[in-house]
Order: sequence, then structure tokens, then C-alpha cells
Amino acid sequence: MIVMGAAMAKGEDYGSLYDARRAEEAAGPVRAFLGPKAGKILYDGRMIRAAQIAMSRAYARPTWRCWHFVKDALVDAKVIDSRPTSPWAKEAGDELCRRYGFLKLTTRNPMKAPVGAVLVYGGADAGHVEIRTATGFVSDFVSATPYPRPFIGAYVKPS
Repeated sequence: MIVMGAAMAKGEDYGSLYDARRAEEAAGPVRAFLGPKAGKILYDGRMIRAAQIAMSRAYARPTWRCWHFVKDALVDAKVIDSRPTSPWAKEAGDELCRRYGFLKLTTRNPMKAPVGAVLVYGGADAGHVEIRTATGFVSDFVSATPYPRPFIGAYVKPS
């Protein structure tokens, strides 16, 4: 099942990340995007839309603007109502929790994060941020594997 009715697919905001009345099975292009097990898991339409937006804008190689691309995808998918101001990717999780109501998941493995989760990585420089997809990860570029940096955490906006 997926939380992505026709109105949500058009970008309308319902104020909640989960509404059982609008839940429906993943089918067609959405099912192809989510993968073969999509019918067994409930997904949030806006987080999935953010991943789709990021995928549609991503390059084949890094542009070193990961946080910029993820910010735009979250705003354009109406997951958040304003653009985050933190300059460094490794600060993304803190700001998403503090300003936008996201929660940090307990998983320590990016491969086990749910589709649509925002994944944050540290490092000596700005760090890295990406969104989990059914087939891998996306930010300013698409990758089948998690970014090779210290994993800070996976963040989702609860219903």
C-alpha cells in the first residue's frame, strides 16, 4: 500500500504524512519506482515524491551540491514548508529535527533505511546528504550504494 492518491501525486498538502483513507496499493510507475515489495509496505506520498523529484534532477556524477538538491526536493514535494538554512550537509539531520519535525531512526545501516528517508553523513568537510530510493540513493547524483562517509543517521517525518 502507498499513501499517494491522485491529489497527493499532484502535490496537494493534507497536513499529515499518513492518511489511511487515501492509502492505496502501489501500482504502475510508482510500483516500478518502489520495487517489487512495494505492495507490502505503507509509504508516505510526499517523501516518495521528494525521492522522485531528486531522481529527475540528478546528474550521473556528483556536483558537490547534495544538500542543495535534497533541500529543493523536500520543499518541492511539500515535505517541508520552507528551505532549510544550514549550509553543511552534515548539519541536515539536526535542522530537519529541530525546525521541521523529523525524527532520527535507530537504524545504523543506510541500506535498511525506508524509501524516502533522508540520510546524513559526516566527515572532515561538509559531509553528504541523500534520499533513499528503492534501488539506491539520490542527491545531486544517483548511486546504487551508500556514500562512503561516516553515517550520522536516517531521518523521516512522522505521520
